[in-house]
Amino acid sequence: MSYLVKRAQVKPDISAPFDAPCWADAAIMKVNHCYKEGSGFNPEVNFKLMYDEEGLYGLFEVHDQYVRCVNTKFQSGVCCDSCLEFFVRPAAGVGYQNFEINASGTMLCMHISNPGRTAHGFIEYRFLTEEEVKDIKIFHTLPDVVEPEMVGPCTYRLGWFMPFSLFKHLNGAPVPTAGTVWRANVYKCGDKTSHPHWQSWNPLRAVNYHVPDEFGKLVFG
Repeated sequence: MSYLVKRAQVKPDISAPFDAPCWADAAIMKVNHCYKEGSGFNPEVNFKLMYDEEGLYGLFEVHDQYVRCVNTKFQSGVCCDSCLEFFVRPAAGVGYQNFEINASGTMLCMHISNPGRTAHGFIEYRFLTEEEVKDIKIFHTLPDVVEPEMVGPCTYRLGWFMPFSLFKHLNGAPVPTAGTVWRANVYKCGDKTSHPHWQSWNPLRAVNYHVPDEFGKLVFG
């Protein structure tokens, strides 16, 4: 699958409503490929992505239930919470980044050069430092902690900005221009909620998010 990342004419506001004018030109990406390993509950997950000369802007709107967020420390296990994830491989360099952010705005992120598995994790990877990600901005509409689990239906947003300087640092990637193609996938999970689920934008052969050959295309317009 492919997604056209449009160049913003007005700087997108990551705290704005999903249908705000500054996001009107962005196509809606549906994170709606669901997997049988889940509980049978699957939230509706919509995502928009835009860019300008400074970086990428992403905005999720999620119609969810059984929401739980208890991880509050940088690089903690947010995939166990209600979590939204952006995995991206720029057009240059080696490896990819996984940005995993729970619905309360706590992030885990790594640079993964070889996602083959070992008894202790991946073959070649490292966690990004707080200094490296200091210019990432995150907005969330939920409280910093959601516990006990929010059982009833709810709608929330999660927005983020990621500077191109980070991808230059990690991958040697230049700022994309019209026609540049990056590879990416977008995910939703909730491993330790009462109703676990796993969803993706680009379909997967199995529930393994770390298969960069199964990433879809981000085509910059």
